[in-house]
Amino acid sequence: MTTTFRRGRVAVACLTLVAVSALAGCGEDDDKETEAVEKLGDPEGEVSILAWPGYVEDGSNDPKVDWVTPFEEETGCQVTSKVYGTSDEALNLAKSGEYDVIAASGDLSLRLIASDEAQEINTDLVPNYANVYDFLKDTEWNTVDGKNYGVPHGYGANLLMFDKKRFDKAPTSWGAVFEEEQLKPNKGKVTAYDSPIYIADAALYLMKTQPDLGIENPYALDQEQLDAAVDLLKTQRAYVGEYWSDYLKEIQAFETGDSVVGTTWQVIKNNVKNPDVEVVLPDEGATAWNDTWMLSSQAKSPNCAYAWMDYILSPEANAQATEYFGEAPNSPQACDKTTDPKHCETFHAGDEAYAERLWFWRTPVKECLDGRTDVECTDYAAWTQAWTEIKG
Repeated sequence: MTTTFRRGRVAVACLTLVAVSALAGCGEDDDKETEAVEKLGDPEGEVSILAWPGYVEDGSNDPKVDWVTPFEEETGCQVTSKVYGTSDEALNLAKSGEYDVIAASGDLSLRLIASDEAQEINTDLVPNYANVYDFLKDTEWNTVDGKNYGVPHGYGANLLMFDKKRFDKAPTSWGAVFEEEQLKPNKGKVTAYDSPIYIADAALYLMKTQPDLGIENPYALDQEQLDAAVDLLKTQRAYVGEYWSDYLKEIQAFETGDSVVGTTWQVIKNNVKNPDVEVVLPDEGATAWNDTWMLSSQAKSPNCAYAWMDYILSPEANAQATEYFGEAPNSPQACDKTTDPKHCETFHAGDEAYAERLWFWRTPVKECLDGRTDVECTDYAAWTQAWTEIKG
């Protein structure tokens, strides 16, 4: 799949929420407020999409995996797409103005909004939005001041993957990658996700194992709490053989044995050709993602972008995409369309109790997301600096 280059920009109102506006300053065009469109026009004939691997499949990777071609035939909108490996990479790509619609995880979506790279959408123009599970609507990572800046895709946990031959007993805790005594047998073969947001994984483990730190939300860390998470990750660093952002590299590492334990996505496990590799949701719970399809403020093909957002939320397309990637679909109607009749049971789709064990990615900001007002929390810039120090 190729990428079409696009230029141009539509001004978006500066956000009023303090926690969000702290992520990026307002520009000179703050008074040029734009509202979500009330009706759509004719399709432009093409749409450019920026997404995680596995979200925009046209059969070129696997002839049996193709939900793009039916969309093109149905709408007349020809799809070009580009995949990215981390949310930081996606932010830089989004700013280029080359994409109409962006699939953004929670550590990216608010940054897109605050930097005026996303525009408000009218969910009434996305009919399949009505079917989405209620607990995925109007979330803190895609809705600001009651305005929706995208529609939910699917969701899933950042799991613990391990080669069972390396363990006397299958691990059930994140201690397998954070406790030094458990790390020692696998020195040089531990892997971790290469992104500042991974600090939240360490914070979640500390939240469950060191309650005296007072961590209530792994994305709301004051300086002392951040320091504790950083110390834990610096200890882990001595045992990490490779940090990954390219999911293909982690697949290869677990197939060759270069990696034997670490954080992962279900799509990676699905593609590892090693029968001894397994995954588990640890006892402490996990960080997670609920990705949002967002309309770029620089979109040159907004009508086709809306058509894509509605299509990818349709039961048929959402079932295909989420089953292929390895995540929970966003609606019960999509669950009815999965090839594996147990897919939604396996991924706990619609299970709010299970979702409560997951801490969906959020962008850390100075105004503490856990509600504290007597202390300033560390923001994403501080996390980015800390991540650089962790990796040395």
